Amino acid sequence: MKVLITYNSVHRGNTEKIAKTMATAIDADLIKYDKVDGYNILDYDLIGFGSGIYYGKANKELIEFIDSLPHVKKRNAFVFTTSGKENPKYIDAISELLSEHGFEVVGKFSCKAFDVWGPLKLIGGINKGRPNSEDLKNAEIFIKELVEDLTDK
Repeated sequence: MKVLITYNSVHRGNTEKIAKTMATAIDADLIKYDKVDGYNILDYDLIGFGSGIYYGKANKELIEFIDSLPHVKKRNAFVFTTSGKENPKYIDAISELLSEHGFEVVGKFSCKAFDVWGPLKLIGGINKGRPNSEDLKNAEIFIKELVEDLTDK
């Protein structure tokens, strides 16, 4: 199975840590979203889209990238996010956008990440040290199980 993991990691590299862990676990291609040619994604059986969450939303440029992709028919995709709060609504918005473009979202992963947004800066932030080794292990388990499930179908 040919897998592409594309992501955006703006401030602290939290999302990039998760993306690299997943890519290494299954020997996937790993490319930042702004380096992906939208038509080359059709060469992949599974595409992962990752973003940090900023002010309760995925990175604006990643959303614009998804909007620029050609419409596909049932191309398998998964979504992963990192955020201070780890709210399921964050990941659902990206999933819905992908579905509107013809992707079939077959998996979702999120974990907490170090965050110093707004007033959190005054207390030194939250989730220091995250994503941690447990988060990275969970990301590895998630992607291996997802690929295994899709391969068995």
